[in-house]
Amino acid sequence: MRIIAGKARGTKINTQEGLETRPTLDRVREALFSSIQNEVIDSIFLDLFSGSGAVGLEAASRGAEKVILCDKSHKAAEIIKKNIEKTHLGDKINLYESDYEKCIKSLDEAPDIIYLDPPYKTEYALNAIKLLLEKKLVKAETLIIVETDNIEIIDSLRNLEKLQIEKTRKYGRANLIFLRKIA
Repeated sequence: MRIIAGKARGTKINTQEGLETRPTLDRVREALFSSIQNEVIDSIFLDLFSGSGAVGLEAASRGAEKVILCDKSHKAAEIIKKNIEKTHLGDKINLYESDYEKCIKSLDEAPDIIYLDPPYKTEYALNAIKLLLEKKLVKAETLIIVETDNIEIIDSLRNLEKLQIEKTRKYGRANLIFLRKIA
């Protein structure tokens, strides 16, 4: 797995072995960033279930001003630290080794882009969105992207009162759902 574009382009990044994390595939990251490239530059980017940090580091490499990475796994946090060193993007990164709820509660500014890629069999994405809305961390122009393979989660996202689905994209079993606040 590598950083695809930007300042750290081509840097090989580490991932966890085993089934604890499911890294976002290069082709999915490439498609994701192709569709949001103009929004990434100078943004505050939150990658809430970071795993290896690949998505957030890609955002930093492509010009995000500040990237917040969060993962509760100590193993994941150690891998993320190594990847931050390898990419030389540490000046743009804030790493939280905590669960998503504590991370959200500690944020003092609203992100421009929020990427949620929790374990697929959970409702963490919905819970995180509700908490972000409750804490007023979702602005009118904030883009929320959820990666999931769970049809029930996608249906639940359609029914959120304050957000609307802007578009969806499917890559193998991964679905990317792009949401914005209803004006």
